[in-house]
Amino acid sequence: MSHKLDRLLRPKTVALVGASPKEGSVGRGMITSTGMAGTPSKIYFVNPGYDEIDGQRCYKSLAEIPERIDMAVLGIANARLEAALDEAIAAGVGGVTIFASGYLENDAEPKLTERIARKARAAGMAICGGNCMGFYHLDFGLRVCGFPPPDWIRKGNVAFITHSGSAFSALCHTDRRFGFSLAVSAGQELATNVADYLDFALDIPATKVVGLFLETVRDPQGFKAALAKAQRMEIPVVALKVGRTAESAALAVSHSGAVAGNHAAYQALFDRYGVIEVANMDELVNALHLFSSERKLAPGGLATMHDSGGFRELVLDLGIESGVPFAKISEATRSKLAARLEFGLEPINPLDAWGTGNDWAGIFEDCLQALVDDPDTALASLCVEARDGYYLSAGYADILRRVAARSTKPVFYTTNVGSNANLDVVTKLAHDGVPVLSGVAPMLAVVKKAMAARDRRAMKAEPTVPAPSGLRAKWAQRLAAGDLSEAEALDLLADYGVPVIAHIHADTLAEAKRAAGEIGYPIVLKTAQPGIQHKSDVGGVKLGLKNEAELAESYADLAQRLGPRVLLMPMAGKGVEISFGMTLDPQFGPVVMVGAGGVLIEMMKDRRFALPPFGPEEARRHIDALALRPLLDGKRGAKPAHVAKMAEALAAFSRLTADLAGLVREVDVNPLIVNDNGAVAVDALIIAK
Repeated sequence: MSHKLDRLLRPKTVALVGASPKEGSVGRGMITSTGMAGTPSKIYFVNPGYDEIDGQRCYKSLAEIPERIDMAVLGIANARLEAALDEAIAAGVGGVTIFASGYLENDAEPKLTERIARKARAAGMAICGGNCMGFYHLDFGLRVCGFPPPDWIRKGNVAFITHSGSAFSALCHTDRRFGFSLAVSAGQELATNVADYLDFALDIPATKVVGLFLETVRDPQGFKAALAKAQRMEIPVVALKVGRTAESAALAVSHSGAVAGNHAAYQALFDRYGVIEVANMDELVNALHLFSSERKLAPGGLATMHDSGGFRELVLDLGIESGVPFAKISEATRSKLAARLEFGLEPINPLDAWGTGNDWAGIFEDCLQALVDDPDTALASLCVEARDGYYLSAGYADILRRVAARSTKPVFYTTNVGSNANLDVVTKLAHDGVPVLSGVAPMLAVVKKAMAARDRRAMKAEPTVPAPSGLRAKWAQRLAAGDLSEAEALDLLADYGVPVIAHIHADTLAEAKRAAGEIGYPIVLKTAQPGIQHKSDVGGVKLGLKNEAELAESYADLAQRLGPRVLLMPMAGKGVEISFGMTLDPQFGPVVMVGAGGVLIEMMKDRRFALPPFGPEEARRHIDALALRPLLDGKRGAKPAHVAKMAEALAAFSRLTADLAGLVREVDVNPLIVNDNGAVAVDALIIAK
């Protein structure tokens, strides 16, 4: 199967422009890397300063090479890049790799990086870089880097695509457990981006898990398509997205010209396509090792075994605090454990199996096997420290090999601390197909994410109900005229099926009195003057007015300070205050938010994000993930809230935001009162695009 990146990443011929015999130079580094054993490509040297290097002819230019070059590696300074690219385009080169940054002092507009990008796009040329480390297509056999990889780097089933050269080096040059199908340091993505690399990696039969270190996504639609492809192929994608804070996002711009984007949109995107998002490099590495085993988690929780009571307690503390469920082992399993454990050791999960050391290998193997075989065990780990040349470490590794061979569940080794994962004993274990994870805290974080991914895959696909026909056309003209009033916003929500509170406009006290009589006291009186979006901030809300006298007094105050136009509605019943929201992300479009409402919206930061539209089941999943979720079950005498009605309202809200894409910039429903009767929107703000 051919791919548009074949000439870049699977080239038959490669020219090293700037090849050099000088030790320690990039020119020498790329000779060394491309010359490593197993390289399938024909390698040419290009440097006008040499006639030959290492006994191989060195050409003065690309034009002198007697055959078509698929990929040229430009290991040269910034000042020479543009001329070299022009020469590569003229020679019909299919792709280039650029290590240099592309930044020139006092450069004219457009800058060098933009000039290179424009020329490459016009020529249909793929570029790895600039400002990158290169790539290793180990499934093909080619290594391209100015800083040669260690000779132990090997082929495997992990694909890794990164915007950070240091992350590339951290995984490819220092972690001997890994085996890669493809590793790419994408750099500035002048012509080729992460979506392209991801699509290519998924076409490599050896690829079974993909890791991403992302600063940004430059091709949102292509990225969505690649993630959807991975989802269809059931290949896990693990992503570490940096630029999550405003300060970090600003640095991304200066680092590689990347606009980090709204992280809420990435959270929604990752959720939609089942991407496993991790928080740091330790979690990224551990997740890739765990998923590289290709074994699917069974139902149930985590089982862990230890040679230390103290570390068992630590794992239990950390697991409970982080919400990792442990397997609830059966009485039959407890009996098996009790029959093998020495006196004084408890047959429980997590399990401390070390007693006096008598028959330790047999005890550990039998007990680990019993834990793995328990019906409620989804995956199991032996959590012990390791050291080379030590009989216990070697024995533990052999036990894991044998137990793993007798099960289809994930069985893995975890070092208690994160510094011992590169030892020979655990490296060999990883190469034998038993994952080795580093540090119990990152291990638990990854296990929790793996369980969430398992549960998400188990959910049946939910058909999305389309928005009612004609509503977009109905509201398009009004939205084109500007932002909606609160009453209009509530009417729009009601049109799309979101329950809203009754409301009546009034422009005079007499109209307000008639409206109050129709609604019934007690009432809420709000300013409805155009331009006032946050009414509470200006004292524009009067609650619990019990009679005409209180209404008249409140109306007079609002009319004098803010204007005569008001909105009347009944007092909403008591319940849990929730907020729905929508923002328009420049990369990924509408993003829906559900979270704590009322005054808690800014204080709790308890919210979930999703790409619309979606159905009630997905809405329920997001609601269930909120920290405030227990409040909906009823506390201190309150009746349980009607969560199903809340989920239906959220699904209807998602249809609204999808249907009005391009017409609306922001929607804020706060609060939405949820109680045993259902859910009702009490206040709404809709900002037109």
